Amino acid sequence: MKFFIDTANIEEIKSAAAMGILDGVTTNPSLAARETAPYNELLREICSIVSGPVSAEVLATDYRGMMKEAEELAGIADNIVVKIPTILEGLKAIKSLNQQGIMTNATLVFSPAQALLVAKAGATYVSPFVGRLDDIASDGMALVENIVAIYSNYGYDTEILVASVRHPMHVIQAGLIGADVVTMPFEVIEKLIKHPLTDIGLEKFLSDYKKAQKRK
Repeated sequence: MKFFIDTANIEEIKSAAAMGILDGVTTNPSLAARETAPYNELLREICSIVSGPVSAEVLATDYRGMMKEAEELAGIADNIVVKIPTILEGLKAIKSLNQQGIMTNATLVFSPAQALLVAKAGATYVSPFVGRLDDIASDGMALVENIVAIYSNYGYDTEILVASVRHPMHVIQAGLIGADVVTMPFEVIEKLIKHPLTDIGLEKFLSDYKKAQKRK
């Protein structure tokens, strides 16, 4: 399973990359708005740090506007993946961009039907938003499970990118189901490595070693 970080913060991306587990980055206008640099400059810097896919989102909601923005974003770096909203105009854009060889990420997916349509249109990635479904008392991970089953039935190449991840259990569940990618905030990456028994064990090892040194 690939690990992406969901942020536009350069320091967080550098920290995750230094861990040796980072495969890519996802951003969106909300995340970019928290940073001071212009969006395109941010993307160039991110692409210089991460060699894997970097998702950047269009703002337009009409076909022509999405195509124009997508082509501009794709021109920033070879590893840019253009995030397209899962709407009717978005399907048209995904199909056209696929024909041009531009990678796409169908975002804001909340149903198996949407996931099926974007795969048929040729999306590189599909992003089911599990946390937002959980927020309205729906089962976000059940959606991922359904998408995995549908794509497996028909051999679609579209990779399943689990998004809107809120906690480590989302990551573990995605791995058990067989998702291709999980994108998560930096704090979730940090939580994945932590366990209280690890901390207790390490503290005991160090304490025992210090006691042994005093006896010598």
